[in-house]
Order: sequence, then C-alpha cells, then structure tokens
Amino acid sequence: MSTSSVAGAVVAGQKRPLGPAVAAALRERFGDRYVTSEAVRQHHGRDESAYDITPPDAVVFALTTEDVAFTLALANQHGVPVIAYGAGSSLEGHLLAVQGGICLDLSRMNNILEVDAAEGIAVVEAGVTRKQLNEHIRQEGVFFSVDPGADATIGGMIATRASGTNAVRYGTMRENVLSLTAVTASGEIIHTGTRARKSSAGYDLTHLLVGSEGTLAIVTQAVVKLRPVPEASSVAVGHFPDVDAAVRTASEIIQYGLPIARCELLDEMTVMAVNRYSKLTLLERPMLLMEFHGSETSVAEQTAVAEEIAKQNGGEEFRWTKLPEERTKLWSARHNAYFATLQLRPGCRVFSTDACVPISKLAQCIAETRADLSANGILATVLGHVGDGNFHVSMVLDPTDQKEWETCERFNDRLVHRAIAMGGTCTGEHGVGLHKKRFLEAEHGKQAVDVMRALKRTMDPNNILNPGKIFD
Repeated sequence: MSTSSVAGAVVAGQKRPLGPAVAAALRERFGDRYVTSEAVRQHHGRDESAYDITPPDAVVFALTTEDVAFTLALANQHGVPVIAYGAGSSLEGHLLAVQGGICLDLSRMNNILEVDAAEGIAVVEAGVTRKQLNEHIRQEGVFFSVDPGADATIGGMIATRASGTNAVRYGTMRENVLSLTAVTASGEIIHTGTRARKSSAGYDLTHLLVGSEGTLAIVTQAVVKLRPVPEASSVAVGHFPDVDAAVRTASEIIQYGLPIARCELLDEMTVMAVNRYSKLTLLERPMLLMEFHGSETSVAEQTAVAEEIAKQNGGEEFRWTKLPEERTKLWSARHNAYFATLQLRPGCRVFSTDACVPISKLAQCIAETRADLSANGILATVLGHVGDGNFHVSMVLDPTDQKEWETCERFNDRLVHRAIAMGGTCTGEHGVGLHKKRFLEAEHGKQAVDVMRALKRTMDPNNILNPGKIFD
C-alpha cells in the first residue's frame, strides 16, 4: 500500500493498524494523554514539508522515559509503528505516519534537569526547545550554540543532526551532545556516553543515534554542551554586485582563518522578501550577514579584515553594529526568511531543499543552481550558511499543481546530483526523512547503505521505529 499526494508518491509499505489490545493498554496507562481525535491526529501527521497530511492512528503524550519505554515495548510486541514528535518543524516528511501507528509526542517532557555553567553542560529532556534552554541559562554567562532557526526541540535536533547559523564556529548537534538516554525498539532504556569531553570506551552509540531520525531508538534525555557568552560580538552586513561575489567573500574569509561565528548569504530575492515581511530597508542586492565573537579588540580586528575582503570583491554598504537590539532585528529577519518566502505567493507552499559542498565548490554550485532555477521559471529564494558550504533553496509552489511539483522535483534531483558530483551531500542539515532517501546510494554507495540497513535490522528487527524513513 502506498500514500500519494500532489507532492509526489511516497512508498509507505503496508499499513499496520493499532488493534484493540494496544488501544486498550494505552488508554489504561495514559488516560486523557492517549488521544484519537481527528484534529490532534491531523496536527501530528504533518511537518513543514510540502507533503500532504498523513495522520497516525493515535497520539500518546509522554511525560517520562518510562512512558516511552512502556509504549515501545507494547508497540514492538504487536508490530505497531511509533513516530517520535517534538515541535513538528522538520522539512523532509520525517513525521508522516506512512504506515499508521502511534505518534509519541515528547513535547511535555520539557524539564531542564541540571545546568553546570562551570562545566559547560546542561542535562535536558527531549522536549526542551533551544529558546527555552537559552532563556533559562541567560544569566549564567553561557549559551547553547546550535541554532537551526526554528524553535525546535532538543530531541528533534538530535534526531536530524541539526546545525544552523552558528555551526561554522561551534559545530553541529553532533559536536554538542555528550551523552544520551534513549529507549530501544524493544522498550529497553539505555545510557550512552558520559559527561567527559572524550572517550575511547566501546562503540560511540551517542553519535550513532545523533542523526538517526528516530529510526534506531527514541532519545528522551541529553547532556549537551554550553558555550561561554563572548565578551563582545558584532554583526556586519555587506551588499554585493552578484551572488558570486558574496560567495567568494565568504570563502575567502574562511580561507583567511577568521574565526567567524556566523556567515549567512541572502540572495536578492531573499532580501526583497525579508524587507517586506520584517519591514526592513536593506539594499535589495545579494547580502552577507556575518557575526564575530571574541574580545573587543579581536572583534574589531575581525570586522576590519572581513570588510577589506568584501571590498576586494565589490562589496559595498558594509556596516556593522554591536547594539543588541540591532543584532536581534537582523537575525530575527534572517530566521523568518522561510515565512517571508511564503508571502511572495500567498496561498502556496514552500518546497525547501538544501545541499552542502566543499567551500572551494560553493560559488560554482550556487551559480549553476541559480541558473537552473531561472531556466525553469521557478520562483525561489536562495540563502544559506555559506561559511560551511551549506545552502538552501526555498521554492514557492501551488500545492494543487502537479506540473509545478514535478518541475521542482526534477530541479531538486539535479541540485542533489550536482552537489554529490562536487564531493558534497544531498542534505547538510534537513535530514533524509521521506524525501531524500532515494539519494543515499548515490552519495554513500550500496555497500555503505547496506551496513546502515543491517544496523536498522539489528536495533529494530520489527521495523516499528519511524518506518519508511531513510530506507524503504
């Protein structure tokens, strides 16, 4: 059986109904935290991808690791699928219940259990969001650095190996998780890693689960790294005659060795959309939005060097600010670029994709990608974390128009194969989900994907954990 939509056909596999025994056991344990209403199921059957809603049969709201363990043990016994849910902000169909089953909502597991600013760690439950954590530690002189834009949950960010604007300096979720508490498909609670900054003891189960998209185990707690708040920080904005000049500038800043904290590209369409949505007056030309952290002296030096590099590439209107309100305004506008893109064509959906290539190939890849968009008449914004070679294309399409979808899908295929041919990846941070699983063999080779499948079969022999994702 398969599920299909105007967003393309998805191989789903056979539907596996909940069954009266499972429903009765869940109702007895969870009471009103076991929900089968249409509205709640519909809400939990979609993410921010362009796919149609595919609701689960039931939603369970977990409060403890033991709740998760009970649900998985029961589901595994009866062969019922389980999909973990956090904030619903994923972009590649990760949350769709393509085989039915139980959506396990972890958003109420949102306790910050411990903060040790001196050690630079926090112990959090999976439902804690990144903004919640940063607000909680705001007076401690530390911050949690992973910033994918959306106010995602820590558990969801672990599942997709999220990164975002700060990754060029502070790393992705992979570099910011020390240990996990997780529940296996059979309902066993496991603890991976320690609070130590490194270890050579056994297999690295922590980082096996980071990026596994809920297909190997469900994470319920994490020990994450915290970073010292810098003494000084400044945001710099530079405008360029074309995207190539902006990308060259970003590449040269990285090659020069500047310890830049953020380096974001916005093409002219993105700047126009952001101006309208956030009521700004930015020059509507390709733009780099950069941030520098350090001492007062080092930040001033870094900004000066970046400005000189920008000017050598035709950059102008270069300005920088240390005022917190100005910095917040600019970064809020950048984070709202997705919603700004939606407003370019009201009533439509955004088909968002990403790719990541070596820095030396970035200018070429973006140039060829923009030419491809233009040749096919696709309305889209291009932006990205160009400091680490990652960029996003957000295409605005009519979800009822099959021809538009097919045009965007063909473009996405070309983009992915272009990135892979340049030594890059089909996704820098969105994850695989439903949408990008067909590219895994092209990127990794059949043998490597077979090893991944073998791991999945070993850890989840009944294929109950988010089935249909990463692999068919």
